Amino acid sequence: MQRTRRSAIAAIAAAGLGGVAGCLGGGASGDDSGGNGGTPIDQHPATAGLTDQPSLGSVDAPATVVAFEDPSCPTCRNFERNAGARLRSGPVADGDLRFVSRVFPIVYPWGKSAVQALEAVYARDGADAVYWDLFAHYFATQSDLNGDNVLDRTESWLASNADLDAAAVVADAESEAYDFAVEADLDAGEAAGTDRTPTLYLFRDGTYVTKASGSVSYETVASALQL
Repeated sequence: MQRTRRSAIAAIAAAGLGGVAGCLGGGASGDDSGGNGGTPIDQHPATAGLTDQPSLGSVDAPATVVAFEDPSCPTCRNFERNAGARLRSGPVADGDLRFVSRVFPIVYPWGKSAVQALEAVYARDGADAVYWDLFAHYFATQSDLNGDNVLDRTESWLASNADLDAAAVVADAESEAYDFAVEADLDAGEAAGTDRTPTLYLFRDGTYVTKASGSVSYETVASALQL
């Protein structure tokens, strides 16, 4: 039977990884529990449908990070504010790294609505930058968001900060118009062995190196990818 977004989340929660525990998942981990070391990037399960994903940096960069994150995950927020920010301002800006975003909403319920809105934004022409800005906005306001207000606040933020039809984006999020994109990320994450957020899959010179999960530092990524 094909696994759906809801069954994937339910299975992870049943394994004891829901709520904050699913986000934190212990300390940083660099082990390759999936046994994919040396796999070409185009054959690794985490990169299925890679060309359809939001990314920053050159596609010709020697290193690639594929990051599975949940907007409602406090550990993801800490990663984005520290290691993620350094990666984007350094190696990404310098042309040495491509950073690819994939959603994996397994922590708090409002994250499911947030990723629907993110996918609805990304599906609109010329809205790539808005995707990343909204992604950052969710982390910046994370403590104020919940299942009752996240889409209302998303609409207000889009109306003030983006040249998009904010009401249409939220309508698409409510109807899960782009749920196929969310499910594609969940399927790729599950196939790769993702069980917490954030989980990063690291590639160098077209080959899989390792993964890093939980409280991932800039130094962990930079060392593994020779940045």
